[in-house]
Amino acid sequence: MTLQQQKQYHTQTALGDVGRYVLMPGDPGRVPIIAARLENPRHIATNREYVTYTGTLEGTLVSVTSTGIGCPSSAIAIEELFRSGADTFIRVGTSGSFQPGTRSNDIAIATGAIRHEGTSSHYMPIEFPAVCNIEIVQSMRRAVTRLGLRHQVGISHSKDSYYGEVEPERSALPEELADLWRAWTIGGAICSEMELSTICIVSSILGARAGGIMAMHGEGEFGPLDSLIDAAVESVRELIRFDLKENSVDN
Repeated sequence: MTLQQQKQYHTQTALGDVGRYVLMPGDPGRVPIIAARLENPRHIATNREYVTYTGTLEGTLVSVTSTGIGCPSSAIAIEELFRSGADTFIRVGTSGSFQPGTRSNDIAIATGAIRHEGTSSHYMPIEFPAVCNIEIVQSMRRAVTRLGLRHQVGISHSKDSYYGEVEPERSALPEELADLWRAWTIGGAICSEMELSTICIVSSILGARAGGIMAMHGEGEFGPLDSLIDAAVESVRELIRFDLKENSVDN
């Protein structure tokens, strides 16, 4: 039995369990909520922080798998889901915001990510950029425009320390963290989260596609994530249609 045919150690998925397209929230509790937007969703596996459901969109298998918090567990998810047949990975989650005027629940469409974490450097030198797939980005833009959602398109910031961001004064390096935060803002970064850079880097090495769509915390109360989930599911629907059209042209 090949490695691909076996149940993967952490995700407990194998070939045939997941679709080509995978939506990836961090929180396992969000998996069934997102999967409910698919047609005929079914539970595949639950193990540690990894919960997987698979259903269909546009007649195509689509899966939802949680990554847990942070880049190390996200890298494991990408590796094992790729072995299980997936090749398109879309982070769906929440994030902090950088730019003035951002309202809570505004949508961030990532074009890439700042590699302010350690996991991705085990895969590629830090000089290599974490870039989102252009087809995914374009599909997301079409989806949020059609849905009429407030959104920004730009660079995300991926970090290892949640409290290093929200309470930098508790760190031994408060001035350094504050300087970096100002730099990311000046450079035009739109949001900060904890997974996307590694998802992009590991996907790049595997020859897979990666993207990220997040709800940002900004001015005002942070409400339910219905708009984010709508945007994520419609983005996959757009991408499926694009891929089907491209394949028909190639053939």
